[in-house]
Amino acid sequence: MRYILLILMLCFAAACSTPAKLPLATDNAGVDDEKRLWQRSEDEQKVLTQSGLIYRDDQLDDYLNQVARKLQPPEILEHIPFKIMVIKSPYLNAFAFPNGVIYIHTGILARMDNEAQLAALLGHEMTHCTHRHALKTLRHFKSKSDFLVGVQGSLIQFSGIGNLVNQLGALGSKAAVSGYRRDLETEADLVGLQLMAKAGYDSNEALRLFEHLKRELEKENMQEPFFFGCHPRLQERVENCKNFLKTRYQKEETGIKNTGVFLTKLHKVILDNAWLDLKAGRFHSAQRGAEKYLKIEPNDAGVYYLLGEVFRQRAKADDMHKAKAYYEKAISLDPFYPDPHKAIGLIYYKDGEKTLAKKSFGQCLSLSPHRADKAYIVGYLKKCNQ
Repeated sequence: MRYILLILMLCFAAACSTPAKLPLATDNAGVDDEKRLWQRSEDEQKVLTQSGLIYRDDQLDDYLNQVARKLQPPEILEHIPFKIMVIKSPYLNAFAFPNGVIYIHTGILARMDNEAQLAALLGHEMTHCTHRHALKTLRHFKSKSDFLVGVQGSLIQFSGIGNLVNQLGALGSKAAVSGYRRDLETEADLVGLQLMAKAGYDSNEALRLFEHLKRELEKENMQEPFFFGCHPRLQERVENCKNFLKTRYQKEETGIKNTGVFLTKLHKVILDNAWLDLKAGRFHSAQRGAEKYLKIEPNDAGVYYLLGEVFRQRAKADDMHKAKAYYEKAISLDPFYPDPHKAIGLIYYKDGEKTLAKKSFGQCLSLSPHRADKAYIVGYLKKCNQ
């Protein structure tokens, strides 16, 4: 079986010696099916746009789309006007609609280390579009209703993951949750790797990305609902990358990584996603994200406050001591930052130190007298006076 897979890899590598070409429909039925897929894509994208789930950052969007344009020749971009958008979700995933709109979760962006890894992910998703994997999947089912039933069935076990899946339609759900059948995903791996290599990127970074994601899932024992958060699917990506690198490169080669540029463009996403991890109760992931951000912005009071919140909310042995130290560090960096004062007050109150709690709550309100949670803090001040 491994020998057969290796032969397939060699064939794919040979086929990828030129830029990927857009497969064209050869009959009216194919054209009609594709038109319907594009129309449905646009309808589903409108729902996502209005859902409040889109991460808004124009400079980031420009950067992601610049990288995407490096991966495709003009003749492909003329047919498929790729557009990259970001979704506020800490889960590991990215997915593409047939019309070239690609959504990347903040969760997977925040775990990347350089531009080459971004190119690997984009190349994979772009191939789903250029090689019409959605259309092939539609034709694989006996009827369009069977296709929709199959997609809905893949979502049943993930009914509790929240707003994102509720906003995804059939096409988005298929791409985001279950992905495509194995041969199509393998094609996306191999053509995507070829695209990043032709653009001058270090193809070894694709393997490093998927190995990193796989290790993180194993270390945290995380159960994620989406395609790139699925352990078996990540293992497939790892194996495909290893085989591609063996057949495509007989010796170690280097290419573009653009680590510094990437981290400069992505640093805000890293911090924002750490907050999303915290909100989801993923304390270790939130801590790692915050610590990664600290290496880029070591004097940001906000990230020290975030780390304090991680330990305070986790509330294991000695966590309150660590939380207080992070809050104090945040205050030392920004004496006018009210939130750490409130958080320290909560710790003091829990420890029965009402005088110190009252002082911290008071400092918070003096710095931010019209804050949204004023009534909540006033309630604690009243309790401190009892």
